Amino acid sequence: MRILLALLLFLSAAWWSPVQAHGGKEHGVPTLAAPADPAPESPALPAEAAAAAEAAAPAEAAAAAPEAPVENIMIHPGMPEEWVQGAAIVMLLIAVWAVFAKAASESPARSLNLSQLPVVGPVVRFLNRSPYPLLAARLASVSVFLFIIAAGFFGTEHPEHNIATSFVWNIWWPLVIVAVFFIGSAWCAICPWDTLAGWIVRRSWWKRVAPHPGLNLKVPRALQNVWIALLMFMGLSWLELGAGVTGKPVLTASLGVIMLVLSIVFLLFFERKAFCRYACPVGRTVGFYSRLSPIEVRPVNQSTCDSCKTLECFHGSQKIEPCPSKLVVGRFSENSFCLSCGNCVLSCPSQNVSWRLRTMDTEAKKAGTPGWDSAWFMLALLGITIFHGISMIPQWSEWLLAMARLTGETGSLFFSFATGMLASTVVPVGVYALAIWLVSLCVQDGTSYKKLFGGFAFTALPLAFAYHLAHNMDHLLGEGGDVLRVIANPFGWGLAPLTSAQRHDIMMQQVVPETVMFALQAGFIVMGFWLAVQIARYQARKLIAGDGLVDRARKMLPLIGFFAVVTAANVWLLAQDMEMRF
Repeated sequence: MRILLALLLFLSAAWWSPVQAHGGKEHGVPTLAAPADPAPESPALPAEAAAAAEAAAPAEAAAAAPEAPVENIMIHPGMPEEWVQGAAIVMLLIAVWAVFAKAASESPARSLNLSQLPVVGPVVRFLNRSPYPLLAARLASVSVFLFIIAAGFFGTEHPEHNIATSFVWNIWWPLVIVAVFFIGSAWCAICPWDTLAGWIVRRSWWKRVAPHPGLNLKVPRALQNVWIALLMFMGLSWLELGAGVTGKPVLTASLGVIMLVLSIVFLLFFERKAFCRYACPVGRTVGFYSRLSPIEVRPVNQSTCDSCKTLECFHGSQKIEPCPSKLVVGRFSENSFCLSCGNCVLSCPSQNVSWRLRTMDTEAKKAGTPGWDSAWFMLALLGITIFHGISMIPQWSEWLLAMARLTGETGSLFFSFATGMLASTVVPVGVYALAIWLVSLCVQDGTSYKKLFGGFAFTALPLAFAYHLAHNMDHLLGEGGDVLRVIANPFGWGLAPLTSAQRHDIMMQQVVPETVMFALQAGFIVMGFWLAVQIARYQARKLIAGDGLVDRARKMLPLIGFFAVVTAANVWLLAQDMEMRF
């Protein structure tokens, strides 16, 4: 606990210190200088005073008008108009179809056992055979993590030359979100924070340790939700975008250490993996996005799970730890809290658990009304994701400075930044609340507003996920290729800050052609809109009676309006130029 407090004090001092970035722009919140105090007057002759006043007038006028700091930042071009128009036409057709098509059917979701498929089947069977393949992946993850921490603390302060900032913010964080699209919550299985915490507390590479070396307390019922994770995710976004952690290697490394310390503290006090289940902002984001992943951990044969009495998947076995999230295979229908740790696969005596391939709308067919905390997490995730895009367009600094002039704020514009962040998060939620009110007004079948609000919140998730994927293409494909240069000197020792010409050269060396990136971005946006419509159709069938054309219009039109407003904002952001991180 003392280590954690010391790190927090160190971070607070570093964030509030006036560190100026190498390119003429301070990473994070811009600063606005206060007008200088006038110098004491001295007696002067009338003619001299008039001349001095005439000479000083232009300078005083210039000083009175604050200007944005000169920035040395490269810009990624936004999505061209033809891609915007093409995506808009496809989404319009989807919206029309959603109103006129019959209600979603109740056909059971289909899935395929990955271990039985060609090519990938042998790989899945190898991973499921023993704990050692996963242990090797965790060793690699921890090695990279420790190397990143060392580079952050002992490497150069220039973020473009330090692998801590270059890898974490341009490769790791975008790739974690993209990976959900292909492998669900697999990141959580090799997370270095949880892995190191487990090794330190349990003192075992993978085998079960009994009794639990910590206090093994039950998590208080008041904390058995994702409110902590939501607050931490908002705080992480503040640190990333407002405090400028992305541009300071030492703060990036410190943030990683804090996450490790929190994992250790939770593991020492509470049973199983309470931090992963309730508090980790990365894990909960990955978990909720995994509801849209085409990969799931499910039974091979449902009847085998139904007849099981020993529940090794929940309790664990003599060698294998129990499920860290307290899930029972065969009794859960969503990916939100599955960590893909593989414990259930290894502990099942019937070998009845495996990874399966499914359609992305599978959980829309099965999902019930989410908990109030989960509903708000998904809605807030949408707003915060949009804010990530807003804070990286050139107009953002101008808006902040305009707000600061309006309020008279000077120095670091934290109030203006917080106001902008809050507005970007609240406005999408407000539009959603209005859409749900219109649905309740049009339907009037006695369904409570709260039930509709929570039941349709799932529709916000694909909109957030799609924009997150599209936005991260700029980082991963536009800036990610530069990590190869950084690997040659990961600590950046002896390197000077990049010049504008060098930054331009790096920007031009994209991983894929721009056309491919724009096609991916447009495709993700259309995919998100389609998934939102599908989820709305399934949820409307469950929550609201009636299947006539008029009934469908009453159910769907307000929600489609919400999808259209959010998607239009997302497409507009993608069409704007985007600033490189550093």
